[in-house]
Amino acid sequence: MKSIVILASGSGSNAENIISQFKKNGTIKVTAVLTNKQNAAVLQRCERLGVPAFYFNREAFSGSEAFLDMLKGFNPDLIVLAGFLWKIPSQLILAFPDKIINIHPALLPKYGGKGMYGAKVHKAVKDNSDVETGITIHYVNENYDEGAIIFQAKTAIEPSDSVEDIAKKVHQLEYEYFPKEIEKLLL
Repeated sequence: MKSIVILASGSGSNAENIISQFKKNGTIKVTAVLTNKQNAAVLQRCERLGVPAFYFNREAFSGSEAFLDMLKGFNPDLIVLAGFLWKIPSQLILAFPDKIINIHPALLPKYGGKGMYGAKVHKAVKDNSDVETGITIHYVNENYDEGAIIFQAKTAIEPSDSVEDIAKKVHQLEYEYFPKEIEKLLL
């Protein structure tokens, strides 16, 4: 059985979607969800779904070996960032080469980099009057949103679309394609 560890910072809708997809799959399992926010809604989702979830702080994440040791203990085949906003330390990238992936709510290289996440990305897309947007699933390297691209999917944007409309279209792409691409990487 292949093992996934998910890192999440917020509500956990993508994490829940991934967990739900792989509960039906006998060859891939979400072993744990790790979050850097004590009150993140993803913790309640994991409790409801029966998936172990753990909180960690910045010191454990980047100031010691504690987080790395915990991750190694799970022995993941893939580490999936699902709305996780902290930069991944180089020691984690070195310990898990080509085993850490992220999903970004835009067609990279557009609208990537530090501070470009969630509604900020959708607002930039709207402000620039783009006619399409989408998702990018990519490997994580030492720079925000610059790892090798694994997959992209696009959706059209109408001039009348609000930032919220754009977000809904992007979320639909995330929910449809993220689990599929994870499965392709693991099988």
